[in-house]
Amino acid sequence: MKQETLVTMKPAEIESRSFAIIESEIPEPRPFKGHEWLVVRRMIHTSADFELLTLTHFHPEAVSRGVEALSRGCLIITDTEMARVGITQNRLSRLGSSVECYINHPEVIEKARKESATRSASAVDYALEKLNGNICAIGNAPTSLLRLLYWMGKGRCNPALIVGMPVGFVNARESKEALMLQKQAPFITIRGRKGGSTLAATVVNQLAEIALGKK
Repeated sequence: MKQETLVTMKPAEIESRSFAIIESEIPEPRPFKGHEWLVVRRMIHTSADFELLTLTHFHPEAVSRGVEALSRGCLIITDTEMARVGITQNRLSRLGSSVECYINHPEVIEKARKESATRSASAVDYALEKLNGNICAIGNAPTSLLRLLYWMGKGRCNPALIVGMPVGFVNARESKEALMLQKQAPFITIRGRKGGSTLAATVVNQLAEIALGKK
């Protein structure tokens, strides 16, 4: 393709062509079908990482519960500002949903300082009453996911869906293994060290796209 054509391509054309390339490189039968495939395809589109085909794991009710929550206008709580701003506001507003992140809230900062805790964990404590029936999207901090699982184990909260994708080398893999072992809330996760705020936001965006398609 000529360089001039590439420069003048519209965003929708680029996305459509990207999806076509992904599908051509992953022929049928694919490891995911239906809406799960749409989620994983968008994750690959975001990251250009085909290993996600083997690392991504869905609770059987994850997509349906996430779409249902978004369709009724739920709150999405993220562990980072990066994830918050990565979730498309236009999609959410059309669904009556919204997104918040508390990591920079003054009460969270002060609590983390007093308790020598991470702000990510303290933000979960601050958001506790808002987590029931809503979506929690964690793309960076294992401490955030572990704190969420702790409170769930105490019966203090029950999210509609957990998008649990903390990235890194310390407790990232372990926190996601713990997420897959719990039986309370549906989840979408990535096994091992990979993850990130961008991927967590991408998953929510695709679920919102599915929800909009059902309206």
